[in-house]
Amino acid sequence: MLNISETQGYLRLDGNECRELGRSLAQKYQTADPFPHIVIDDFLPQDILHKVLDDFPSSANKEYFDRGQERLKYQYQPQEISSGLIRNLFAELNGQAFLGFLEELTGIKGLIPDPYFDGGGLHETKRGGHLGVHADFNVHERLGLERRLNLLVYLNEDWADDYGGQLELWNKDMSDCAIRVKPVFGRAVIFNTALDSFHGHPDPLACPADRSRRSIATYYYTAPEQGIALLPKRTTNFRSRPGSADPRDWQIRRYHFVNDWVPPKLQRLAHRLFG
Repeated sequence: MLNISETQGYLRLDGNECRELGRSLAQKYQTADPFPHIVIDDFLPQDILHKVLDDFPSSANKEYFDRGQERLKYQYQPQEISSGLIRNLFAELNGQAFLGFLEELTGIKGLIPDPYFDGGGLHETKRGGHLGVHADFNVHERLGLERRLNLLVYLNEDWADDYGGQLELWNKDMSDCAIRVKPVFGRAVIFNTALDSFHGHPDPLACPADRSRRSIATYYYTAPEQGIALLPKRTTNFRSRPGSADPRDWQIRRYHFVNDWVPPKLQRLAHRLFG
């Protein structure tokens, strides 16, 4: 577990302790299948996570994702959350000490946090919602960086197996689900985000109507030596599970086709025409 101390009311991580913990788990992380990842229970102090739950924002009048690939999913970015404790926690997860933990754990140097929390923050999925199996977008447009890592910390107390919501990590060829992770309170999952790091919780949640699947999500990046121009630019790439009724994401397929085959100067026009 990461030790979080308090200095004049501010929660903070210790850089040396973070690096030591990262080194102790590095081999397990870097040799994991189907792609580098780790599952850590009691990752953050329970009293802090309970305070996060106490301050969790309301979904009233909040827009959410509602399409075949992702449904009834809400996202709350730190800048729209009034809780000082939650903002403090996200600042530390984006800070130097935690980056040191991640670099030692993963072997990826020069990690950069996202101050805009593009896609990150607090996540919540309601009963009947799901997130299809996908590989994440790989370029942060505003920062011009390559996405490398995801951190998820779950906030679900007394989560029964039949509620569903297990995080699935799929083989790179999408032939089989290799790992299922129950999203229980205090459990963290960290994993590499490559173009074939397929993951999701694709089956509709069956939790009671007054419950939801909640988590903390932060993402981390690096600056490619040659810039992002040479990267195959991908948005979130949803995949259908074999033998399932998962809908194909034709909009994303068209997006990738334009990026791969249309000259850069014409891509904006092509996206308007085919979007």
